[in-house]
Amino acid sequence: MEKVKTVRVLILILLLSALSVCYFARGKSAAADSCPPIGTPYEIVIEPHGSYYPLPVMLLSPATFCVSTTLYTACNPQILLVLNNASYQGLTGPVVVKWPGGSISFSKSSFKPVTSGDIPPTGASPSGKYKVSNLKAYIGVGSAETLWWAYGPFLSGPITTTPQEFNVTLPSAYARMLVYAIGKSDCSYTTFNLRVAEERAGFVVTDMVPSPVIPEVAPFLIVLALCGAFGVYAWKRKNSPLGFLK
Repeated sequence: MEKVKTVRVLILILLLSALSVCYFARGKSAAADSCPPIGTPYEIVIEPHGSYYPLPVMLLSPATFCVSTTLYTACNPQILLVLNNASYQGLTGPVVVKWPGGSISFSKSSFKPVTSGDIPPTGASPSGKYKVSNLKAYIGVGSAETLWWAYGPFLSGPITTTPQEFNVTLPSAYARMLVYAIGKSDCSYTTFNLRVAEERAGFVVTDMVPSPVIPEVAPFLIVLALCGAFGVYAWKRKNSPLGFLK
């Protein structure tokens, strides 16, 4: 009888654990659904970006992205690349951006150093510039470190709401690079006024150190619950004064 009672307790523990996992998963989904929509009507979007806002997805070089706008057409599109210092110093060849119908290469000498202020420093309105201090935070370097940046024309036409695919190759031994795009909401404008949001950059890495694997929360909790249940079972088995579980 006591053995049957113990088994029932174990089953109850497992059921409660499973219910708590389902409840947590529902709460997580609801939180994700409540996140603000990607971009604004004045933004360009590069995918993929992070599933968990606002972190970008790290892709090994060569990396493939899609670019589009949230509403308005972006004329005269330019690709804008930002390297950390290790990436720049480790370059072994040009950074190459390819798209259907064309490509552009950035040699090491194409990149300019910057430690503060905005980029590009000229030729862009405030809505088309990036704050260097924010870029340092997103690329993961200290406030005193130098960044290296370059930009130039890409794609065979304007950026529209229809995603266009492009590929980025970064030949560097220790590399991290932010990938952005800027453009003009009117082809007659003399300055760039559209851009990808700073926190939604494309992200390219070439270092082969594996990223830490973070388990999915729900499966992790299920395993934890099972371990806990069997731990209770083992403890009762060891400490039972009547020895009915032995």
